[in-house]
Amino acid sequence: MKLLVIEDNRLLASSLKSYLGDSFVVSIVHTAAEGLRQAETKHYDLIILDLHLPDGSGLEICRKLRESGQAIPILILTAAKELVTKVQLLDAGADDFLTKPFHGAELRARIQALLRRASTQFPTSQTSLKGLTIDSTTRRVEREGKKIELRRKEFDILEYLMRNQGRLVTRKMIFEHVWDGGMYSSSNTVDVHVKYLRDKVDRPFKVPLIETVYGFGYTILTDPAARSKWAVETGLIQGAEVATPWNGRMVD
Repeated sequence: MKLLVIEDNRLLASSLKSYLGDSFVVSIVHTAAEGLRQAETKHYDLIILDLHLPDGSGLEICRKLRESGQAIPILILTAAKELVTKVQLLDAGADDFLTKPFHGAELRARIQALLRRASTQFPTSQTSLKGLTIDSTTRRVEREGKKIELRRKEFDILEYLMRNQGRLVTRKMIFEHVWDGGMYSSSNTVDVHVKYLRDKVDRPFKVPLIETVYGFGYTILTDPAARSKWAVETGLIQGAEVATPWNGRMVD
């Protein structure tokens, strides 16, 4: 799951990324303008938002996101000296707030509570396809009743593919989602992790789910029988214009 931290205190922001990075993909921005842009253009599961930013107010970011229809959970960080009431925070669209200084364990507990609440209101934490089930909140993966242990990057890739069932996801898209903040330079990193992922969720089972779109990336099709139709409709096969058409699952 992805968290967006909008915090101008760089030391605190770095500490949050280090502390939460074992469980989440954490993106950091330091201004209101960049925070709003990231929140409006990318997918995140929760936002941690400083109330006072150098170029704007966290409350105003909340209001703008809610006015645009965003339902993402928002946790506000406030300094003890800031005279903002709980009513003002909730009216602006915040789901919870935490007063600085705070303990890391309390922050993690509040994040988990907000994610559980969001998954109840908007049942998207659990995704299933052909016997494979993943839970984004508990990070549990099962296939045909068998629990599968995944490393963090493997889970993040699988979650991203499952959220985009039936769509082509390029290697660069996967890299930018899972290795947030890194500079994409080679597809090999993604390919290696997908191979490890397949070893656990595909190869022990009869029906493979992760498909390689040769020269492009990966996808999970909801109906493997519709493979050729999908390829034509998405433009991967256009007569002789594509030298190596996608004919199904490629071997690593």
